[in-house]
Amino acid sequence: MTAAPTSAQEHVVGRHGLEDPVVSWSAAIGVGLFAFLLRLWNLGTPKLFAFDETYYAKDAWSLANFGYVREYYTTANDRILDGVTTDLWKDGPSMIVHPEVGKWLIALGEMAFGMDPFGWRISAAVVGSLMVVVMCRLARRLTGSTMLGCVAGLLLSLDGLHLVLSRLALLDIFVAFFMLCGVACVVADRDWFRARLARQVAAGRGSATWGPVRGVLLRPWLLLGGVCFGLAVGTKWVALYPLALFGLLAWIWSAGARRSLGVRWSMLRSAPIDGLTAFVHLVVVAFMVYVASWTGWLVHAAEYEHHLSATQYTHYEGGENWSTRDEPDAEGLAEVTQSLRSLAAYHRDVYRFHAHFLNDSEHTYASKPSGWLLLNRPVGVAADVDIEPGTRGCDAPPGSDCLRQVLLLGTPVLWWGGVLALGFALVRWVGARDWRFGMAATGAGVTWLPWLLYDDRPIFSFYAILTLPFLVLAVTLTMGVLIGPSRQPSRRRTTGVVVAGSFFVLTLFNFAWFWPIWTNGLLTHAEWLARIWFERWI
Repeated sequence: MTAAPTSAQEHVVGRHGLEDPVVSWSAAIGVGLFAFLLRLWNLGTPKLFAFDETYYAKDAWSLANFGYVREYYTTANDRILDGVTTDLWKDGPSMIVHPEVGKWLIALGEMAFGMDPFGWRISAAVVGSLMVVVMCRLARRLTGSTMLGCVAGLLLSLDGLHLVLSRLALLDIFVAFFMLCGVACVVADRDWFRARLARQVAAGRGSATWGPVRGVLLRPWLLLGGVCFGLAVGTKWVALYPLALFGLLAWIWSAGARRSLGVRWSMLRSAPIDGLTAFVHLVVVAFMVYVASWTGWLVHAAEYEHHLSATQYTHYEGGENWSTRDEPDAEGLAEVTQSLRSLAAYHRDVYRFHAHFLNDSEHTYASKPSGWLLLNRPVGVAADVDIEPGTRGCDAPPGSDCLRQVLLLGTPVLWWGGVLALGFALVRWVGARDWRFGMAATGAGVTWLPWLLYDDRPIFSFYAILTLPFLVLAVTLTMGVLIGPSRQPSRRRTTGVVVAGSFFVLTLFNFAWFWPIWTNGLLTHAEWLARIWFERWI
């Protein structure tokens, strides 16, 4: 009942059934543990609030203590680094401009290990490593090869941008993880749906005009995908773009499956069945999860209504006067409705903040998104400079010095090779109509191109962490094509193995070379300059 696969896909299906799932899962978990060890190494250094950790680590600690974010005293950073973790807050709530899922996850680490750099970073390390496991499983599903699945996971684990974000209490690794989980669920649903259709047809269910309907209305993988995308949006709104894309892809892939059964006008006929089902499972479920993620805010809505309405909100252009501020506190169901209305007003003001408040502002590390995939401008999140020779382990020659740095920079070989792979993915998608390459190409586009609309404000290259999984998938799928479907020795296969293997080895060496500037390593000034390949990287 499925559409006729290409020869490569036939080979994939064959291998998919032969490989032991215990072996493939064990391999994926092993790669994840390797990634975790890399991310765990000296995780508590540097012992300071690096970049925007000053917001998210403290917001998370406030969530852990009060269930909502309270405003901190200006001396809070120094007191926390001195080991003081109480009496840090003012009376009122703080204006937050990102949802709370990622901050709740950071809070779990702080509650488990304490309010210190290790405590506020450990959740990112765990989630970043789990993301590597998900990548292994997704790539294996797409290629049918445990080896290529592990290659994809290793490439992700060897990327500098992913490494550093997995070692910081920022939100971006969390939104990337949940987004990739959502993508993996939608891809799994594609397989599930086609298998389900085949069983329904074999059982004689469904008309020739529409194909099976009732037996495919509940789609568990799409439901789980909706939960994952809801958590992604509940971390940062930017996940709305891939949610929209993969909702459309779920419908398009379902229509393609019906077309393979002989259903005419499958796109139109699939819309009220599969399109609506995808919308409910993904968008509606994601919306419900998103609202639920604001439970802490909703429980304390009165504090926000009566404090922020009269203070911080009036500072933002267009900030509205909350309609519930002067209302008496309701009870029962009316209280829920009142809190939801306050949350909606809060969201309108947060949107105005993102849309207008930072326009024409400047930042040292801001960059144009048009160059992100080429690593045009990394972000320095911590630096300890001018370390004199003979002090703190510095062995620089006289007249020079040493330094330590943490730089948000992707592994150059991987990113530059990935750009070429994305170009090949476009050609393969259009020329060979291979949906896997289309998914990688459109996923990269929808997580990168929208940022071009906001290049008049300070935005940063590490936002491309959402594009990275699709770049890695494009590289892995390209490797699969180079190696070829046949296991029989041939000149073509040997050449493909050499090219793919060489790229992996170059990525590994490139990762090792840049390791010190990702992990706060001690370098002489000359060693540091050897790793800063372009002036704009300074």
